[in-house]
Amino acid sequence: MKPRKWKTLKSDVAYSTPIFDLHRRRSHHARRGERDFFILDAPNWVNIIPLAKNGDVVMIRQWRHGISEFTLEVPGGMVDPEDPSPMHAARREMIEETGFDSEAIVTLGKVHPNPAIQGNICFSFLAENVHEVSRVVSLGDEETEVVLVPMREIPKLIASGDIMHALTIAAFSFLHVYNPPPQRRRRK
Repeated sequence: MKPRKWKTLKSDVAYSTPIFDLHRRRSHHARRGERDFFILDAPNWVNIIPLAKNGDVVMIRQWRHGISEFTLEVPGGMVDPEDPSPMHAARREMIEETGFDSEAIVTLGKVHPNPAIQGNICFSFLAENVHEVSRVVSLGDEETEVVLVPMREIPKLIASGDIMHALTIAAFSFLHVYNPPPQRRRRK
């Protein structure tokens, strides 16, 4: 038997925070009846793989409150209302968090971070031939440490659990599965 869609009857904000709203969604299903579901309504997110000419990935180490640990990840964050596009947001985040910039930014792909309870999208990008343009100034509650990691080390760091941020792993998956690594691309 094929699964059937649920129909939303009503939705209201149960709780609001600066980074997401928790919605209570009352839905109806032909076989299951009516139920309340709770959805995290967050803005779209971005991340970006900053790749230097020498093959180093410019990554960041930062404290993550959800796990009370430091993570090694690529720069990223929320798409702000004033960002004209996700690509603009990714470039802004890269500059803010690493001090590196690039004129050569390409789209890698997009994922639903957790479609069971969230409706937002994370867009992933690659910035090639990045170069340092400024020193990192920690803003708000974020402090980042720039870490240069050779691209050839990334698979080992993921396999060992040194990189566990799911959205960072998704970005590298897009890079390696759907796009050959830049140093292996054939130039015409």
